[in-house]
Amino acid sequence: MEMSRDIAKELLDIKAVQIQTDEYFTWTSGIKSPIYCDNRLIMSYPKTRRKIAKAFARIIAGLEQKPDIIAGCATAGIPHAAWLAEEMDLPMVYVRSKPKGHGKGNQIEGALQKGQNVVVIEDLISTGGSSIDSARALQQAGANVLGVLAIFTYGLKKSKQQFSEATLDFQTITTYEEMLAVLKEIGEINEEELSELREWKDSL
Repeated sequence: MEMSRDIAKELLDIKAVQIQTDEYFTWTSGIKSPIYCDNRLIMSYPKTRRKIAKAFARIIAGLEQKPDIIAGCATAGIPHAAWLAEEMDLPMVYVRSKPKGHGKGNQIEGALQKGQNVVVIEDLISTGGSSIDSARALQQAGANVLGVLAIFTYGLKKSKQQFSEATLDFQTITTYEEMLAVLKEIGEINEEELSELREWKDSL
């Protein structure tokens, strides 16, 4: 819980998370949202990215099976996978959303051997689709995917359903509910906004 709250505060400090209850953001999927989490900003903040790499490593330390290799989802998961692989002294690959249209036509870049245990790293989970696609590509290549780890999840029902249907485990460093608790604690949102933000999530 302490780690989750600490990272939530870090994301707010660097303005990776923004709230707009008057004019909703539009996600790539078309979903209208009062909150937007842009974890790409973390690249510009060395202290925050080091904390996140260590947080991922702590989650992995608690796994029953340990990874032989770290896989990053293109594109936003790649830098975090790289920093985590460096932290743990492990090899890394990354997974494209689809096979490259030229050269060797790779979807997975890097050296991956059949039977290797892999943890997939994503920057955040909204509906879960892109993370699951990456995990499936790794499985098709013969890897044993231990699960997906991400920095943040919006906690949408659809993401939980999709991971369940894909029989994939996922964990995140921090969560939407943790973020709301911190926002309320520091006075960034009032009770009315808190209710609206919770109702939005529950409606999806």
